Amino acid sequence: MSNAPQMLRNPILPGFNPDPSICRVGEDYYIATSTFEWFPGVQIHHSRDLVNWQLAARPLTRASQLDMRGNPDNCGIWAPCLTFADGLFWLVYTDVKRNEGNFKDTHNYIVTAPRIEGPWSDPVRVNSSGFDPSLFHDDDGRKWFVNMVWDQRKMPTAFAGILLQEYDPVEKRLTGPVRNIFKGTERGLVEGPHLYKRNGYYYLLTAEGGTGYRHAVTLARSKRLTGPYEVHPDKHVVSSLTFPDNPIQRAGHGDIVETQTGETYLVHLMGRPVPGLNRCQMGRETAIQKCVWGEDGWLRLEGTPLEPQQTVKAPGLPLHPFPAEPVRQDFDDGKLPSAFQWLRSPEPKRLFSNTARKGHLRLFGRESLGSYFEQALVARRQTHYHYQAETSVDCDPETFQQTAGLIAYYGRFQFFYLAVSWGEKIGKCLTMMACPGSFPSGDLTFPLDTPVPLSSSGPVRMRVETEGLALRFSYAEDGGGWTRIGPVFDATVLSDEAGRGEHGNFTGAFVGMHAMDLTGQAWVADFDYFAYQDLP
Repeated sequence: MSNAPQMLRNPILPGFNPDPSICRVGEDYYIATSTFEWFPGVQIHHSRDLVNWQLAARPLTRASQLDMRGNPDNCGIWAPCLTFADGLFWLVYTDVKRNEGNFKDTHNYIVTAPRIEGPWSDPVRVNSSGFDPSLFHDDDGRKWFVNMVWDQRKMPTAFAGILLQEYDPVEKRLTGPVRNIFKGTERGLVEGPHLYKRNGYYYLLTAEGGTGYRHAVTLARSKRLTGPYEVHPDKHVVSSLTFPDNPIQRAGHGDIVETQTGETYLVHLMGRPVPGLNRCQMGRETAIQKCVWGEDGWLRLEGTPLEPQQTVKAPGLPLHPFPAEPVRQDFDDGKLPSAFQWLRSPEPKRLFSNTARKGHLRLFGRESLGSYFEQALVARRQTHYHYQAETSVDCDPETFQQTAGLIAYYGRFQFFYLAVSWGEKIGKCLTMMACPGSFPSGDLTFPLDTPVPLSSSGPVRMRVETEGLALRFSYAEDGGGWTRIGPVFDATVLSDEAGRGEHGNFTGAFVGMHAMDLTGQAWVADFDYFAYQDLP
């Protein structure tokens, strides 16, 4: 048996899992990440060794906690903070209602639960002065709420600092003076605050530089909670800015945790751009770095200062693997598999049913792919650059306004869609729609010269594959062989940087099932299975 140390390999949470907040309770570790416009809100993964992670909960499951209908793309749940104190998990989150122009409408909430699985409380609305809220539990029992403050005047910047105010858990409201305790460094765009207390110092960890390629984790400290805060002698703990050849880019927005054996680890967001293109198809993912506290009382990465590492020494805890996610989901147990989410709506019964047809996921066709409100789109994250996804759809459209099929989706302006539809002269047919980043018009392209007639009224199997920069669709009827359909698409269109530039988008690519009925009759489409697998 090898005595080589166990290694952590980044990203530890691949695919769209940004803005990590980490929390340890005894021997259990939890990471909460942003979900933006995808419902249910907030992903929480669980580990006992920092090596193996499994989705444990999505706490915001009902309308009283979260309703994102009407939220634009890239809005919704930003930067949750997960902590544990007083026998409860405390989850702080922002529901962003606007993200364009000078204004941001950012409503901050707190929910609590005795266990990570819940039940999670109805939310307490705390404030709306900015995003990235965090809750700090001081050792004297007092609780403090921090968030970045947004200045719509942008004079000189909209990122105007980090606000601190006491939170009264009995009255469930903020109390006392509001203080701006930190305005960041010259890197700018200070956000993502987390507070800690160690050896008589309050440490303030923030994100700076924006969530693109200038991103960084910045550390400051003070003897007094209210400051003033002195900046780390290196300013930043981790950043990829000066390491352009490192496969891990966009390193920033972090949180730290101490193991039960006294080691310190930093989790942070990252991106894996296609070499030479600076396009991150998996969006912003979660990485981990081993850290050490220096004799000067400052935290630094173990090894090369600042530079994120692809492999990191694990803490040596007993390994605790989880069962692998099955490649194929057959929808046989009447439950939606945990990998899947949908867009915006807290009323999933209007979008899909796990029981209406045995062994199938039934989608009720709703609004268009451009809707901010009610889309019947059920999808899972793309977690590999090279993957294959497959499904089978059974439906009988009666108009061109009804479509159902397989979609590779980033957002309302970035998707590729193979669908069953109907044509006046040919009846049931296959059509394709694409939106390759045409913001703000949202204009579609129709990659097939003419729709492809279907010879059978039965189910149609569909497949999408990505390889390198190429994304291709195929279909099959009546158990026959696969036939390629449509052009070779540019897979990197489904990335943060495509469409609106470096800071325009910051979610991630999904692949899944969609049904649309623009007649408003909730026409149905039944999906027999969904399979997703990595391609070597």
